[in-house]
Amino acid sequence: MARDADLYEQFARIGKALGSARRVELLDLLCQGERSVDALARTSGMTVTNTSQHLQALRAARLVEARKEGTKVIYRVADEQVCRFFFSLRELAGARLAEVEQFVRRYVEGSGELEPVSRAELLARAKRDDVVILDVRPPDEYASGHIPGAVSVPLEELEQRLASLPRDSEVVAYCRGPYCLLAPRAVELLRERGFRARRLEDGLPEWRLAGLPIAVGAEKRR
Repeated sequence: MARDADLYEQFARIGKALGSARRVELLDLLCQGERSVDALARTSGMTVTNTSQHLQALRAARLVEARKEGTKVIYRVADEQVCRFFFSLRELAGARLAEVEQFVRRYVEGSGELEPVSRAELLARAKRDDVVILDVRPPDEYASGHIPGAVSVPLEELEQRLASLPRDSEVVAYCRGPYCLLAPRAVELLRERGFRARRLEDGLPEWRLAGLPIAVGAEKRR
């Protein structure tokens, strides 16, 4: 006869799969879009071998899936429910752990930053064409999915490309989510250079799960 412990052991498989900060990071990256093992290794700063091992642990828990593309192995989240679960986990940590709040205050909110732009506000302003939307994630993440009309300006290129940005419109930067540091750093740089700039309240995965339009394809350069 089945025991309750057997059922709980199955539930615990998810917890065990996410019992590594590195695997949580990989899940966050995969919520941006499917990626190869090599690309995930580059972005996370891990070796390909370690990245592959962590991905296999996530796959064993049915959180991610893989497919072959030539000699490359491409990973993706199993479905949207996985990202929703990750966002709930992130929200719970933010509510229960003081360290998360301290991180947000120190690195994300900054000193005296203006209120972030909501998804609804950005969507309305994009339709009126009175805002410049910057996607400051790496180019491959932009290509796999981005807010329509957004310009791809990876954070490391922003300083060199400021001259291409109009100064008569507010700039709204976004990246991977509410805890991603790319957009806050971009906003800080833009303000230092005299631009009106704010960040989106969250990121591309939340935009996608809200059912808002997504564009795919290579970089739109300025």
